[in-house]
Amino acid sequence: MKILKTQTDKIDEEIINEAVNVLANGGVVLYPTDTVYGLGANIFDSKAVKKVFKIKRRNFLKPLSILVRDVKTIDLVAKVSLEQKEILNNFLPGPYTFILNKKKTVPRAVTGGSTYVGVRVPDSNLACRLSKIFPITTTSANLSNEEVLPTPDEILEQLKSDVDLVIDVGKLNSKKASSVIDLTGAKAKIIRK
Repeated sequence: MKILKTQTDKIDEEIINEAVNVLANGGVVLYPTDTVYGLGANIFDSKAVKKVFKIKRRNFLKPLSILVRDVKTIDLVAKVSLEQKEILNNFLPGPYTFILNKKKTVPRAVTGGSTYVGVRVPDSNLACRLSKIFPITTTSANLSNEEVLPTPDEILEQLKSDVDLVIDVGKLNSKKASSVIDLTGAKAKIIRK
């Protein structure tokens, strides 16, 4: 496991490139978002996605959300109507996960067989840059049903499992994961505040 320290407001291109290289080669990266630290893997690498489930001790039928680099890129993974696009443009980037109808390009391993997918565009240039080549998983870096912790040291202690790379920007002040909003029905529905 390699730990790279940086700052959220000064993005080190070498760190981004190294992290993307790790992701492209089947690795799992612990990285900061605009809310909490997340676990990222290339969504198109089923072995890497399974590693994320194992690290979190998460049920394989419980879907993972996807992080994409910008709102335009959501079209790669989800079917988006004009009305939904207007909502997405109003709220993203930001601390939200939107549930949308998934496209067939999204592997079953990510969604647990669901026809829906959670999509994020965090208000974090660093996090979004990690998905510059392909979408990545975004799920809080904690054991399932356990407390979300603010620092990589605490997170690694809780997980008791090695990730391939850690991007450490120090303590994140938020202990809350993103709000989840379901856009698959006739009206938007808040699933988690």
